[in-house]
Amino acid sequence: MNGSDKLLSQQEWRVIDQSVVGLHVNALQSFGMDDALCASVGAGLAPATLRSWVHSKTVVLGIQDTKLPFLQDGLDYLKKEGYQYIVRNSGGLAVVLDEGVLNLSLIFQEGDKGIDINRGYDTMLALIEEMFPEEKGKIEAREIVGSYCPGSYDLSIGGKKFAGISQRRLKHGVAVQIYLCVSGSGSERAELIKNFYTLAKKDIETKFSYPQIDRNVMASLSELLQEDLTIADVMLLALKVLHGKTKKLYSGTLTAEELPLFESYYERVVERNDKVFESLR
Repeated sequence: MNGSDKLLSQQEWRVIDQSVVGLHVNALQSFGMDDALCASVGAGLAPATLRSWVHSKTVVLGIQDTKLPFLQDGLDYLKKEGYQYIVRNSGGLAVVLDEGVLNLSLIFQEGDKGIDINRGYDTMLALIEEMFPEEKGKIEAREIVGSYCPGSYDLSIGGKKFAGISQRRLKHGVAVQIYLCVSGSGSERAELIKNFYTLAKKDIETKFSYPQIDRNVMASLSELLQEDLTIADVMLLALKVLHGKTKKLYSGTLTAEELPLFESYYERVVERNDKVFESLR
């Protein structure tokens, strides 16, 4: 059993499915939620947890995006296109959330030996490969130049990116997070972020190198597999994989110990966002 298989194979898997209720709340809640789960799972207060989340039209900015010279122009454009915007508390650059994008978070306790960063990424990759066994060998994990939020663990088929993986580490807990473009148009999402950068950066030279986005290198799974996939379809595939990896798979919610943790971490995320956007007013 390799490292990623060991992490997927847990005595218990708790599932917190917010793929429907998330549509009715601000995406900031999801970042507060993952931090709270990192802290509780890391402290051994809860078992390994899979959390799924979907939010309505929101662009999640990275810290570097907030340093764009004409940020307000970019934000005004997003608003005009019907998108909310927030800043996340982890690395990376701008990504698009909407009703066709499923986010999955795998939350583990680091334990005495710790979890190497690559092992965390490989575990999420292993989950996706097992969810789509017919695509094994076709799914590549490498940076897709020209995509938004490019990284070494971009997931693609035929050179077209459909997912990106990130990690959040907090108090002996690790959250490995993926956004999966399940349905809709990958190129339209790419165009939105391309236009955002064009307006927010213009022709100014910046210390940080922002991506030159090519709408032709991004697609949804529905487009790539040529089938009408839904969020529920893909969620079921994830649950089937975990069901085969554990003695106990169950649906849960935040425990009594986790609720105050969530309130505290959510408050921090909101305060951080307020601070960033206040400077623009």
